[in-house]
Amino acid sequence: MLLAVGGLLLIGLASIYATGQIVFFNKQVVWIGVGLGAFFAVNLIPYRKMGQVSYPLFGLTLILLVIVLAGKYVHLPAIVPMRNYAYRWIKIGPLQLQPSEMAKLTYLLALAWYLRHRESYRNLRGLVGPFMLTLLPMVLILLEPDLGTTLLFPPILFAVLFIAGARVKHLLTFLLLGLLISPVMYLVMKPYQQTRIQSLLYQNSDDPYWLSGPGYHLHQSKICIGSGQVTGQGWKQGIFVNSRKSLPERHNDFIFSLIAHQWGFLGCLVVLGLYILIILGGVEIAAHQTDPFGRLLALGIAALFAVQMIINVGMTMGLTPITGMTLPFISYGGSSLLSSFLALGLLVNVARFHPRQIGRRSFEFQD
Repeated sequence: MLLAVGGLLLIGLASIYATGQIVFFNKQVVWIGVGLGAFFAVNLIPYRKMGQVSYPLFGLTLILLVIVLAGKYVHLPAIVPMRNYAYRWIKIGPLQLQPSEMAKLTYLLALAWYLRHRESYRNLRGLVGPFMLTLLPMVLILLEPDLGTTLLFPPILFAVLFIAGARVKHLLTFLLLGLLISPVMYLVMKPYQQTRIQSLLYQNSDDPYWLSGPGYHLHQSKICIGSGQVTGQGWKQGIFVNSRKSLPERHNDFIFSLIAHQWGFLGCLVVLGLYILIILGGVEIAAHQTDPFGRLLALGIAALFAVQMIINVGMTMGLTPITGMTLPFISYGGSSLLSSFLALGLLVNVARFHPRQIGRRSFEFQD
């Protein structure tokens, strides 16, 4: 699993370097160093002790999210700068961090700690607590606005509840309710967010306005991926590598398109295979863990990596809306790298501790 992460880091660095944006490459190297430090630091404390303070940690990230919103509405550019018409960062000296990235991890800790010894979620009323725990960060992050990170929470919640033993019929009920209210959610979205949803419907349109305007990113991304064919154009080769105008954000949100352009279908298979190894590693760790908190935490982190990968890869190919979701360990971005390393550190932390089992295994029910 750790070797797979190393492979993804090297692929990401090679792709960023290929674009000629040396400033981004150097910053990425620095953030990898910071992330490795965070990885080792999070392994100094047994994960159960972190579980004991999971609620305060979750509350702290909620406070940071509220500060971000305050900066948006009160206008505090020195603390909460605006980037790409969104307020998602808190500025601390020379550093800018996204509280939403940290919220993903503290939410997972709090959710796993909340569910570790409960069986009330086996009925509909018992699901209210986990859903309220999920809605709090979702609403705050959606108001920034950050649709991509918001979309991460429901799949993680459903995955953890399913593994914890929640009844499938209850989860399907909530899923159906979500689908029924989705048209209402669409109506309250910002115009640019609606455009991203519309891009799925109009992605094959020949309308010049669409191709040069709202659908430009997706159209160029699909051309970039297709141009790689089986083996790709080669490292640092091809128009999409050498021209930023051809594919904006090719070092960040659309880096998978650049990988396909350089190394083709075979390169994409390697990347997806490395992610599958990490996800299976998380599942394997959970399967051998007798502690209920550890099992839920490991599976939640595996689900986090899986959902991020699926959303990012899907949006580059027109299968999911363009949300600004980064590709873990590959995309350029300090906050994203830091949160990914922290999640990996928690996963290894769970693997290192195996409490003795007394009584039946957790989350096993007769029905």
